[in-house]
Amino acid sequence: MDWDLLSPGWWRAHLPGLMVAALVAVAAQFLSEHYGAPAMLMAILLGIALNFLSEEGRTAPGIAFAARGVLRLGVALLGLRISAELFLGLGWPVLALILAGVVATIGFGLLAAPRFRAARGFGFLTGGAVAICGASAAMALAALLPRGEKGERDLVFAVVGVTILSTLAMIAYPMLAAALGLDHRLTGVFLGATIHDVAQVVGAGFSVSPDTGEVATLVKLIRVALLAPVVLVAALVLRGKAGGDRPPLLPGFVLGFLALATLNSMLVLPHWLTAAAGDISRAALLMAVAAVGMKTSVARLMQVGAGAMALLLAETAFLAALVLTGLWVLETVG
Repeated sequence: MDWDLLSPGWWRAHLPGLMVAALVAVAAQFLSEHYGAPAMLMAILLGIALNFLSEEGRTAPGIAFAARGVLRLGVALLGLRISAELFLGLGWPVLALILAGVVATIGFGLLAAPRFRAARGFGFLTGGAVAICGASAAMALAALLPRGEKGERDLVFAVVGVTILSTLAMIAYPMLAAALGLDHRLTGVFLGATIHDVAQVVGAGFSVSPDTGEVATLVKLIRVALLAPVVLVAALVLRGKAGGDRPPLLPGFVLGFLALATLNSMLVLPHWLTAAAGDISRAALLMAVAAVGMKTSVARLMQVGAGAMALLLAETAFLAALVLTGLWVLETVG
């Protein structure tokens, strides 16, 4: 625990920036609820427009803390949405397909990145975002990568890119599943295993049927659960490559994620508690996304290039093709 958080001086230095990030998050949520725009996308776009606030002045320290510290709180609280019961409800073949999709997509991102004139770190970031849970995964994985303006720029691009693609997939994938003749359960597995963000999975699934929505949400939460082992493996690899100042073996926010998931598996927690934790997690992630946007300028964002967007598209197409092929195999064998 950072004991500085208990200091009045720390709060005097950081509160202005935290309040600005929270205000942007509230504005993004308002736009989402009233106009149907993705809240994450709105938060990051509004944040970019307020980039000057993070460069100097009273708000800079709080914005910097929101972009990392508040992010980790939001990711850790995702653990209360995960339990062992989720895994047992789908069956091992579907679980194996979900795991294969996550691992293969991250591997594809790492291998394909140089061909798209992107760094392997960017391929890992975008591959993890596509494979696991969109913006939330991108932010969790970015916390492991070296800091710097380029890293923050890449993170913003990844968040914007996967949010846009996830929204398009929410519209297109149910039509694709219908054209392929998938039943409600297979459609749910397809949507949950391929669409990037949780909100878009829920929207796509329940637009087909209640049964499809429930299966899609369940599959998506399994992908969210894989965030912790992916971050752990990445931390081990990066720790091995680091010099004298090595990163921690297991980041604290991942330890919190695992602890809360274990608690949720062992105990029947009251619904109000898990619901409150979910609300706080979403608010924290939205606030962190707003802060990351404020730390990124449009000029730096445009430096990423067309190759980066092409890489995101390729990763998205790769995951969809892999899952559809896996579903076909499971149906043929079954």
